[in-house]
Amino acid sequence: MTSVAVQIATQASPSTLELRAYGVSKSYGATVALEHADIVLRAGEVHALLGENGAGKSTLVRILTGAIVPDQGDMQLHGKPYQPQNILEARSHQVATAFQELSLVPNLSVAQNLLLPKLEKSSLGLISARKVIAKGQEILSRHGLERIDAAAIVSDLPLAERQRIEIARSLENAGRVLILDEPTASLAETDWLFAQIRKAQARGVAVLYISHRLAEVREICTVATVLRNGRTIATVGLEEASDGDIFEMMVGHPVEKIRPDARAIDGTTQKRIVVENLCSDKVDNISFELREGEILGIAALEAQGQRELFRTLAGLQTRQSGTIKIDGKPAKFNSPRDALQFESGICFLPEERKTEGILAGLSAATNVVLPLLPRIARAGFIGRDAERNAARGAAGQVDMDERYLDFAIGDLSGGNQQKALMARTLATGVKTLLLFDPTRGVDVGTKESIYAAIGAFADQGGSVLFYSSELPEIVQLADRCMVLYNGRIFQEFVGRDISEQRLVAAMIGHHNATETVLETA
Repeated sequence: MTSVAVQIATQASPSTLELRAYGVSKSYGATVALEHADIVLRAGEVHALLGENGAGKSTLVRILTGAIVPDQGDMQLHGKPYQPQNILEARSHQVATAFQELSLVPNLSVAQNLLLPKLEKSSLGLISARKVIAKGQEILSRHGLERIDAAAIVSDLPLAERQRIEIARSLENAGRVLILDEPTASLAETDWLFAQIRKAQARGVAVLYISHRLAEVREICTVATVLRNGRTIATVGLEEASDGDIFEMMVGHPVEKIRPDARAIDGTTQKRIVVENLCSDKVDNISFELREGEILGIAALEAQGQRELFRTLAGLQTRQSGTIKIDGKPAKFNSPRDALQFESGICFLPEERKTEGILAGLSAATNVVLPLLPRIARAGFIGRDAERNAARGAAGQVDMDERYLDFAIGDLSGGNQQKALMARTLATGVKTLLLFDPTRGVDVGTKESIYAAIGAFADQGGSVLFYSSELPEIVQLADRCMVLYNGRIFQEFVGRDISEQRLVAAMIGHHNATETVLETA
């Protein structure tokens, strides 16, 4: 790797340097989050920041954007000392960030979120709702989001639209440096985002792009800095570094696929779930079967009914018509608890771990054992040892380090939070898992652990229905894949017929995806 890991940052001419951080460190008690990390961003360049969850990326981003103050290190912005004490101070220096865990205020309007803390006022000095909405709509239009109503309440919008609003706000305030932390974690398509990034580049803005999706990184970035265990491993030119090189720098060892071949599921295998003519909001007459030991993938572009399908099956959304049978028995759920307590059980892993998954102030162990509390309680009390022992086994199934069980889960990296949530689903003992984008925003090492856990669950006879916004994940994991289009099952692929090309063709509504692949090969 030494031939690949050219220290590009040191070769930049001083006039092109926009933001430089050198020897930056941050500790929380005995835990070292960042240790002598270095990064240099140049004007008009899109620079990737790569690393596993827990490698220090989020800490570095928070330091650059003023959310936390480093213990030591030097930072310069356009050749001058840069030491922001908070996010607003960083923004005053034209450094803005779109965070992965959205920082929008959910009960305010889109326009209010875009303009905070400086809302438009009337001639009397009072905040003018009309002017706020007009200014918000102007900002949305400037960034290609005219379709979004500036007066809409943020919590009423889909996650993908909220992500775009977060990004638009950062674009509006990033005159020098734009930091994008997992910007496509909730976006099925990148066209809009990449167009906005290229516009920022043309204005001479330095862009720091954090993502676990290497295909995206290669499309939009030219340089990458890799962190591991809080340290800068190397800054590399992406043309010189292979994916394998980068993975090895990130995790410290070569990465291998967990399940390259799909298992054979035939008509004799027991049917675990049978869905017939299911209709609900954005779900239009869907019928399918999920068999014992099967991993069934769902592929779709954004807002094609996949979210509503999962939430209907989990009891979070009202079923308008149709039937659901589990192990031959009719099932109707009014809540995820109903689904979990059904005879053979369904457990749902939601897409938003921060708002729908974790209880941030409680320990990781407590979060893991939440569904088990009635089982492990003694006379209405739960001992610390009993809780930890119950959590330990489930955590081991997802390769979660036992030492993290005692941490407040809100203080853990996104990858470890997701491991804890996955451990919780496995700890329930159910026979069916509904996993909605289970590796959204996590690193390659965490993905390996989650893939292995899903495969082991299926090998033991469990059934898995999962949606992923990453097609390579579906190709790798799924025994069978259904493509949704306009709320319906548009096409289905089995085993080796599952390929990215076929899935993409079907996702855009092409009626013969197989022929498309053959014609363009």
